[in-house]
Amino acid sequence: MDEALFLARLLLAAVFTVAGVAKLRDPAGTRQGVKNFGVPASLAAPVGVLLPITEIVVAIALVLRGTAWWGALGALMLLAAFIAAIAVNLARGNKPDCHCFGQVHSTPVGWSTLVRNGVLAAAAAFIVWQGRNDPGPELVSWLGTLEGAELATLLGGIVFLGLLALGASLLLNLLRQNGRLLLRIEALEERLEMGELQPGAESTTPEIGLPVGSPAPLFSLPGLYGETLTLEFLRAAGNPTLLFFMHPGCGPCEALVPEVTAWQRDHASDLTTAIVSLGDEDENRTKFGAQGLTQIMLEQNLEVSNAYEASGTPSAVLIDADGTIGSSVAAGAEQIRNLVARVVGRRSPELLPMAAPAPAENRSGNGAAVQASAPTAAIGSPAPPIELQDLKGRTTDLGKLSGSPTLLVFWNPGCGFCEQMLDELKQWEAKKPKTAPRLVVVSTGSAESNEALGFRSRVLLDQNFAAGSAFGANGTPMAVLLDADGKIASHLAAGAPAVMSLARGDVRPATA
Repeated sequence: MDEALFLARLLLAAVFTVAGVAKLRDPAGTRQGVKNFGVPASLAAPVGVLLPITEIVVAIALVLRGTAWWGALGALMLLAAFIAAIAVNLARGNKPDCHCFGQVHSTPVGWSTLVRNGVLAAAAAFIVWQGRNDPGPELVSWLGTLEGAELATLLGGIVFLGLLALGASLLLNLLRQNGRLLLRIEALEERLEMGELQPGAESTTPEIGLPVGSPAPLFSLPGLYGETLTLEFLRAAGNPTLLFFMHPGCGPCEALVPEVTAWQRDHASDLTTAIVSLGDEDENRTKFGAQGLTQIMLEQNLEVSNAYEASGTPSAVLIDADGTIGSSVAAGAEQIRNLVARVVGRRSPELLPMAAPAPAENRSGNGAAVQASAPTAAIGSPAPPIELQDLKGRTTDLGKLSGSPTLLVFWNPGCGFCEQMLDELKQWEAKKPKTAPRLVVVSTGSAESNEALGFRSRVLLDQNFAAGSAFGANGTPMAVLLDADGKIASHLAAGAPAVMSLARGDVRPATA
């Protein structure tokens, strides 16, 4: 009995030590993991720290004879909580990334995860049941009773088991890679047989990803600020969409950020760009959002990456304006640069409408995110004659804003994207050149909340977002330019970068 109790303690101590240390070494992944299991975002950070510390404390308690029973009780409680969380998610059809062992081993949960935790819980329950008075020998004293040959045999066995586990892991990964390669070869052979590929055709690397011309998989992912982004939203401007797959812990991704930022800014009129990333929200804001990137979406279990067969980062794929796959997956910075050059080069800027792919968000009364749609107000048509009141109760007719060009900015005080660009817009407002358009802010929210924003320009209250809808906007921040005659002079600019480009005159006015 003593030997069985001792081995059960060693097993649990080893598992909890590896799990705790691995989680501490990957704090961002641990925070995201606990959020995936339903822990509120406000509690994810403290839970992400306390959980691995608790696991390590439990492991230490299991090793020491005097505290082994309490350690087993703590292990049983933790494992019971893990089993309950996994069972609830599986019952709901969710399979969040386990992140049980940090970056050492992290896969979506399944019934095998439930069984594994059940076996460990049974070991902990055995110690609690039988080890109250005698949980087995002390580890240090037991090792001291071993003779030289026995100790050497024990250490050799431990090393052998470690090497065996490592070899099994490497073999499993190799088999998975070989399986993917075989599937890819079979797909290429099928395409050769069907005549889609010609032997000897000019190609230096096999194509990766979905077949060109096939429908692009739909998705709906959360952004960094509570908004929801979908493929339909990205395609609303009528331009091709370039989907990047990145990760905040990927060095080549971080090195590519300045170029992706420039592509988003410089090609806003002919190419929509968006980023699909993994990891913690805060880490993505720091690595990507703070560098100027917009439309960053977070996937949990590589669901979008797998759907598009993008197996590495950085990579990118083109979705044509009609919603079909426009390219194979470009893997690595050089292939991505070539893909962008090919896409931008094949479109004529003179024939393109001005459109901005940056994210837009509007909060309804219940806090739900509303996606933007394509503009409905025609270039050259008069602005809709909608009367709105300013913060002092005076009425303004949007159809009579003439005399000088006007930048109408559609706003929401509760919009995270609006809050992000507030300082930049106010700085432009304070120092704009004489040739710049006057600013008129059309905003939802109360007079008090809009007064607190501190705009010098006119703020018109549009509580039901009727004016925004009349111009084709149902998200914020968005903007449209009116000429001196009060006629619509641009398509809608969506998102902070596009709005500021329109304000500064970086994008030429459109013509009817």
